[in-house]
Amino acid sequence: MDPDRARQLLERERERIERALADLDREPADAGDEPGEDGSEDLYQKEFDEGRAADLREELEALERAEARLAAGTYGLSVESGMPIPDERLESLPTAERTVEEAQADDRA
Repeated sequence: MDPDRARQLLERERERIERALADLDREPADAGDEPGEDGSEDLYQKEFDEGRAADLREELEALERAEARLAAGTYGLSVESGMPIPDERLESLPTAERTVEEAQADDRA
């Protein structure tokens, strides 16, 4: 993949992740709600948002690894085998670290 296109994809992905994290930070959090109390749906939402924030932080870490690979000249190569990751996969998942086949084998294990 062309490095300029890769940089573009990674920048767009960073903006998406950072915007989503900022949106979660702006959400008001009600502390002290217990299940069964009025407002306990807020407790569910708070826990959901905390899980979403953790997922976004993991995505941000993957993005930073992808940026490091781009800087090192290894972006687009599998971290497992060194085989090229198809551009189509990188277009849909700019932080991909493995080929589809490697990722599927990892999921089965």
